[in-house]
Amino acid sequence: MFCATAVGGASLSLADTLEDLSGDAVAPVVAVSQTPTPQRSNLIQSSPSALPVTPSIKLVIKTPLTSSLLASAVQYENAEGVPRDYEKAAALYCKAAKMGDADAQYALGWMYANGRGMPRNDAIAAQLFSLAADRGHLAAKAMRHLTASTSTAPLPGCLLPDPVGGRALTASALFKAGETGPAMSQSYFKGPIYTLVSKLAERQDIDPKLVMAVILVESGFNAKAVSPRNAQGLMQLIPETAQRFRVKNAFDPEENIKGGIAYLKWLLAYFKGDVALVAAAYNAGEGTVEKYRGVPPYPETQKYVQRIAQLYQKALHPYQQNLAKPSAVWIKNNM
Repeated sequence: MFCATAVGGASLSLADTLEDLSGDAVAPVVAVSQTPTPQRSNLIQSSPSALPVTPSIKLVIKTPLTSSLLASAVQYENAEGVPRDYEKAAALYCKAAKMGDADAQYALGWMYANGRGMPRNDAIAAQLFSLAADRGHLAAKAMRHLTASTSTAPLPGCLLPDPVGGRALTASALFKAGETGPAMSQSYFKGPIYTLVSKLAERQDIDPKLVMAVILVESGFNAKAVSPRNAQGLMQLIPETAQRFRVKNAFDPEENIKGGIAYLKWLLAYFKGDVALVAAAYNAGEGTVEKYRGVPPYPETQKYVQRIAQLYQKALHPYQQNLAKPSAVWIKNNM
């Protein structure tokens, strides 16, 4: 849920906050665009039946491609010379947002906040405003100041990395294939989830970037995610794993991350720091990795290993000696 605290401690919804923005109290935010589009020069254009529309996003454009994407998105969102198409506008904004463009991140957040062509989702809007604010976007900073996310939320699916296809490969080949892709965007290493991960991971001598890669692939940062196999929370712990690592509430972000880190730490010791085998075991279970003497021949698991490799881009990770006996797979691979 997205909320702000008013005078006297009352909680305001995002709708209330956005409506408040249409008054004079937040006038400085209008300076978002130095060259506003004539039809959309005000920060907010109120309507009695809906939340305010997206403000002009004509800010500093970083590349010709994002400039083109943003211009097209604005046209489709506001029916400027083309038929109105919110779905197409959101797709174009999201494509630019995935490239790290703050204007697109903010505009897409505004669409989620208004429910324009999509179900309204204040929590996703909060995540997108936060990403844009971290890149210096003035209006996004104002929104982050006026509102606060009280729960973790997933990013839109279009912002997640694409699965990496591939044939059946060995663990090392799978990892090498994944390494050819782009590393995890720096925009992920900010915000409340990363702050929590960084604190908990460093206590256990685990690289926070590995944990963030697992969270991104497992749940897309959705603390309430539940898989068809009943894996739960940010790091998708099945009940047996949660019990094994003393997690009482898998939907509590801190408990879930603690349990997931504990499992990663054990797997790293078991597979002697081999990240490909650790990733395969996290997805399919260490017993399955033992059974197949390596990454199982499951397309889902092979893609999972590639995605972790793509995001983390390190084949080895330090591990704690004597935490677990070495895996037979690791012994076989290193004889």
